Amino acid sequence: MRNRLFAVVLAGALVVVATGCGREENDSENVAAATESSLSGRIEIDGSSTVGPLTTLAAEQFQQDNANVQVTVGVSGTGGGFERFCAGETDISDASRPIKDDEEAPICRKAGIEYTDFQVAVDALTVVVSSENDWVDCLTTDQLKKIWQPGSKITNWNQIDPGFPDQKLTLAGPGTDSGTFDYFTDEINGEEGASRSDYTASEDDNVVVQAVGGDKGGLGYFGYTYYEENQDRLRAVAIDGGSGCVEPSAETAQSGEYAPLSRPLFIYVKNESLERPEVTAFVQYYLDDARAIAEDGQFIPAPDEILAKNTTTFEQATSGS
Repeated sequence: MRNRLFAVVLAGALVVVATGCGREENDSENVAAATESSLSGRIEIDGSSTVGPLTTLAAEQFQQDNANVQVTVGVSGTGGGFERFCAGETDISDASRPIKDDEEAPICRKAGIEYTDFQVAVDALTVVVSSENDWVDCLTTDQLKKIWQPGSKITNWNQIDPGFPDQKLTLAGPGTDSGTFDYFTDEINGEEGASRSDYTASEDDNVVVQAVGGDKGGLGYFGYTYYEENQDRLRAVAIDGGSGCVEPSAETAQSGEYAPLSRPLFIYVKNESLERPEVTAFVQYYLDDARAIAEDGQFIPAPDEILAKNTTTFEQATSGS
């Protein structure tokens, strides 16, 4: 994420340099317009480490034209984000899964927190190995379950498949507050939260990148964006969900072919916060430019029908209907 954001900032600097000659006056007017925006205030966001980089990019682009609005984005995980959201501490919660109707939603209701959710992108939850791993190209969902189920004693690659080498297996993945953890365990192990615990766990996906990328026998999983950003030290493993091996990609995730590990990504917005003009303006910007923001951030855009639905939902939410 840091590399991508640095690239965005650097690209912006290059544009200023390239257009500076002969256009100083126009640039000064643009800067003044952004600085003099009538919007001001603070927007607090927390939640999914998968959605966090996308929301951060949206916030940075929004603040270019609204310099007096401070947008902070935390990444405490989907569960941690919902905990803060339902406690009234944040305006927006990033989520890589829907809010739990039997756990988090009742807490929000009890606290009087009403909200509106929007799907902002699609993700291909990606199983990765070290770039030094030259023996595995595809794993079945049954093999993944064998590796990750509670009580699993799989510690060597040749226990997964006799054709794999005698190589120690080391695992890394999201922590229990992560929506990615919830989704993966539900789809692969058949029960949300059911997983072996003897692995490197973190809500920070960069920790997982380092753990897997630095170990020839490493294996882990996280959102597709983190794989795309680290292809120099990671390889994605195709997944066979029963219909043959399918590699994660924008196309296979949007079509649903990459099953069962393609999933929607959300933001949850507190309705009371939408009464503040800076929050309304930010959310509208996020939704109106969702496709471009996703592509800029190497995310997979939501399908057109979802983006159109977001517009209708936003209009209803801001009109009070």
